[in-house]
Amino acid sequence: MSDLEYDIKLMIIDVLNLEDVSPGDIDAEENLFGDSGLALDSIDALEIGVGVQKKYGIKINAEDKTTRAHFQSVRSLAEFVAAQQAAA
Repeated sequence: MSDLEYDIKLMIIDVLNLEDVSPGDIDAEENLFGDSGLALDSIDALEIGVGVQKKYGIKINAEDKTTRAHFQSVRSLAEFVAAQQAAA
């Protein structure tokens, strides 16, 4: 697990107040939304989006059709953050 993935897991736990979840409980490739994985919903997605913007200083365009794919899993979110940081 990369440091960025671990950091994102901690941010998700903090932003969503997941008291009974540890970073080890979150599989980096598991879907964050839907019926499996953490089974998060659209409100959770908004909160994670705000958390990512604050923590990493990244602009997220909600209208961009690729945004949903970036939030699919911790790994895809880490790849998105790393790419945005590299482009900055």
